[in-house]
Amino acid sequence: MITGRDIKQISPQPFTYASYAKEVISLDFYRTDAKGKRPCIIVVHGGSWKSGDNKQLPELNSYLANAGYHVAAINYRLAPEYKSPSAVQDVEAALSFLKLHSERLAVDTNNLVLLGRSAGAQIALLAAYTLDEPGLKGVIDFYGPADMVWGYSVPANPLVMDSRKVMEDYLGGTYGEKQQQYLSSSPIHFVSSASVPTLIIHGENDVLVAYEHSTKLEKKLNDNRVKNYFVSIPWATHGFDYNVNGPGGQLSTFAVRVFLESVFVNQTSLSGDGIR
Repeated sequence: MITGRDIKQISPQPFTYASYAKEVISLDFYRTDAKGKRPCIIVVHGGSWKSGDNKQLPELNSYLANAGYHVAAINYRLAPEYKSPSAVQDVEAALSFLKLHSERLAVDTNNLVLLGRSAGAQIALLAAYTLDEPGLKGVIDFYGPADMVWGYSVPANPLVMDSRKVMEDYLGGTYGEKQQQYLSSSPIHFVSSASVPTLIIHGENDVLVAYEHSTKLEKKLNDNRVKNYFVSIPWATHGFDYNVNGPGGQLSTFAVRVFLESVFVNQTSLSGDGIR
């Protein structure tokens, strides 16, 4: 059993990975103690595209670092000031940074995986399916909106969140005003037979991001014969994994570990089991 108190906490090292006219964008690098160049997981935080930062859920980052992987938890430019695809461009910049500094950071740039939560999962999926990155071996989607067109047509309960307003801030207007932007920001639209393996994790009781986003994405992946795994958790709500000690956190962490072991290539067995 994995528990938060058993995980050896890793103190990340901050790096600036991109500089723009009005923004300096950073990442936290969780370095594994495993020897040699190691695979790296790039983590994209949630927050409705307009809030949150890369400090979310550091327990999983430390767990993965203890398991033999580097982790780069990134910040990115936020809505409403910055619209899609700015965040995907930031993911691309982070990948470029890791490749440029691969010797210094001991990153195996042939073994990279993107992981995103909620809005961050939309960014991670879109980056995975649209960026031409040969070293990217997979993407992990925690309850992400995969179909922005469909999602706008079926909004969340307004007592929970004004999901249409959130999407409008991120995409620059209503669906009627910005149809192409909604389409081009929908990861599901870019799935093809060449897409990377995908791990989908979603709770059936999610009231913020509809569970159907994930069932639709799974179907599209299966239709294109893309290797994928769908961890459906019947009782889970949005953000269930934030409690690493809970059943949802236990299941999702195990699924992430198994997925990573299945997609990374030419790697010797990992050191340790991620817990102390």
